[in-house]
Amino acid sequence: MSKNNNTPQKITFKQVLENIKYFLNDIEILKTVLVPIHKTGIPFIIIFALISLIIGSFSDFLGWLGLLLTMWCVYFFRDPKRITPKIKNTFFASADGKVLPIKLSQPPTESGINKKMNKISTFMNVFNVHVNRIPIDGKISKLSYVPGAFFNASLDKASEDNEKMVITMEIEKNLNIVIVQIAGLIARRIKCDLKEGQQVKAGEKFGIIRFGSRVDVYLPDHFDIKVLEGQTMIGGETFFANYKSKKHTSSELNTLKKK
Repeated sequence: MSKNNNTPQKITFKQVLENIKYFLNDIEILKTVLVPIHKTGIPFIIIFALISLIIGSFSDFLGWLGLLLTMWCVYFFRDPKRITPKIKNTFFASADGKVLPIKLSQPPTESGINKKMNKISTFMNVFNVHVNRIPIDGKISKLSYVPGAFFNASLDKASEDNEKMVITMEIEKNLNIVIVQIAGLIARRIKCDLKEGQQVKAGEKFGIIRFGSRVDVYLPDHFDIKVLEGQTMIGGETFFANYKSKKHTSSELNTLKKK
């Protein structure tokens, strides 16, 4: 008389990889499930996946661990589509993350601006989207890479001491703002795709900082800030400041003079 073997079979790491392979073959389903991945993340994802395959052939536990890390890497480099409203004289978040204390501060000397401005800082932890976006229409007037340390990006001293890319941007004649990409404790690479003299639009992607960082935006002190410390920002969509255009003010004065 035969006995029924009800002992559950162990699922190996190789079997999981085979199942993933079959799933990846259905590209159309994959496109509807996953958000786009930023191109700078592709080499990291491949490296993580290859390491997972290698260590998984020796140990199922290490294979599972490698698979989890690979999935996290894919998640980190996600590049979701964002819709930026077309509103004049309005600033939209340059990064996803939490707003740090808003202060009146001197921009980095590399910006060429020698006066204090309102500094709005957004801290990106390792779970936030790290793609950076242009906050408002304008022209890139100056780019300066500054080597430095790698302190925790949420600390005040990170703005001064950490590795950074300083971006000076003209939004109107003689009216400038400063955007600063800052590397953090884990982040060791800033990527900026901008060029001096380039015309840019609000919401356009201009770079990425890998593995935890922050973005500082310096605005003239008469601009109206609309966010608070601790608020969560969504890059390209969260409205955080506006201002009254000098052009608009001049046209109003000319109208009054004519009257």
